[in-house]
Amino acid sequence: MEFIPHKYQEYAIQFVLDHPAALLLLDLGMGKTSTALFCILRLMFDRFEVSKVLIIAPLRVCNTVWPVERQKWDGLDFLKMSVMTGPAKDRIAALQTAADVYVINRENVKWLTDYLSKNHIPWPFDMIVIDELSSFKNHTSQRWKAMRRVRPMVKRIVGLTGTPAGNGLMDLWAETFLIDNGARLGRFIGRYREAFFKPSSMNPQTGVVYSYELRPGAEEKIYSRISDISVSMSAGDYLDMPECLYVNHIVEMDLAERKLYDTMKSELIVEVEDDIIDASNAAVLSGKLRQLANGAIYNEDGEVRILHNKKLQRLEDLAEQACGQNILIAYWFRHDLTRIMEYLTAAGYAPRLIHDDKDIADWNAGKIQIGLLSPQSLGFGVNLQSGGHILVWFGPIWSLELYQQTNGRLYRQGQKEVVTIHHIICKDTVDEDVIKALENKNTTQQALIEAVKARI
Repeated sequence: MEFIPHKYQEYAIQFVLDHPAALLLLDLGMGKTSTALFCILRLMFDRFEVSKVLIIAPLRVCNTVWPVERQKWDGLDFLKMSVMTGPAKDRIAALQTAADVYVINRENVKWLTDYLSKNHIPWPFDMIVIDELSSFKNHTSQRWKAMRRVRPMVKRIVGLTGTPAGNGLMDLWAETFLIDNGARLGRFIGRYREAFFKPSSMNPQTGVVYSYELRPGAEEKIYSRISDISVSMSAGDYLDMPECLYVNHIVEMDLAERKLYDTMKSELIVEVEDDIIDASNAAVLSGKLRQLANGAIYNEDGEVRILHNKKLQRLEDLAEQACGQNILIAYWFRHDLTRIMEYLTAAGYAPRLIHDDKDIADWNAGKIQIGLLSPQSLGFGVNLQSGGHILVWFGPIWSLELYQQTNGRLYRQGQKEVVTIHHIICKDTVDEDVIKALENKNTTQQALIEAVKARI
């Protein structure tokens, strides 16, 4: 196909050409992959500024999205691409293959730096593109530390993400550091934290800080500092997108079920089906409460104990109301998947797990009426907009990034129908807390995106 860029893509391409360090906050479905590839093409064969490019992306995106985009557009097939995934011997062979662009999954970034160092091979890449830069928000992770070591040897770097501050602006330091080597938000997380945040909760005896909040005026200062290397674009501003509706469906436990839930919440221990299940800390408690809200919980041996079917009943109602239209269901816990499959099958439906390329193709061909996906495995880099426009969250999740990315599988460029995002929420449970937290995180992220938004 001939690549005829949208005006916003022309702007983004020029922005990257003009900025050796660039942060592109492109909304889901805005063609960031093709935009980045045409930037590489220009820099490599028009300007002769780079010779070898490393692209870092989620595993599935490495194997399917980047190679497919290269083959899709006229001119891009001129770029020789080598994908470094799979077993170590395959990665080594791909690294030794003569190519212009090398693609590697983020989990193997440390392997790459270690392999080159161990074999005394000079760092070969003068440009790096990090797809889903938000996966480098943890400055203590091995992948981040590996990137920090090689960053000074890179002439050009581009960070791509639609969710730059999924858990708040504290995450922004690590991501921005890899782009500008600490020039704008400082070289140390401690200094950044001291300058822009203050403790919001702490242990008065030990002084251990549990959480931070922004200092007055800090948000604007952070945005201002990164504005010269950042550009943000929202799909709604530049694409003729259909409407996206969000609908909450409330279910309620009966008295006996409520008593079990409240006992777990207050005492961190509960008896379900003769099993004693406890929570060792707040994080574990949150997970167990989410399971109970969904209707089942794992015991200490990993066996499933059933509490209620309220959400399954509402899910069946939504399937019936769809009147034959295809439905995508997002689940989190493995027992949710099992229970949903069994319940809907008994109700006369044919639910199917979407987890490989054949499933994706069948969904987009309209062959799957009810599909189930895990945000952790299919939340990134998969186009599902051709197969339907209805997404049901069986239970809300804490991660704003995974939540938005999963929604973006349907609500993206090419979607022709109004998209409806359904949340099944158990009344007076942690479900309501999660929804509120997602809204609050999005407020912060949206403010960041607005602050560096492109004016075209």
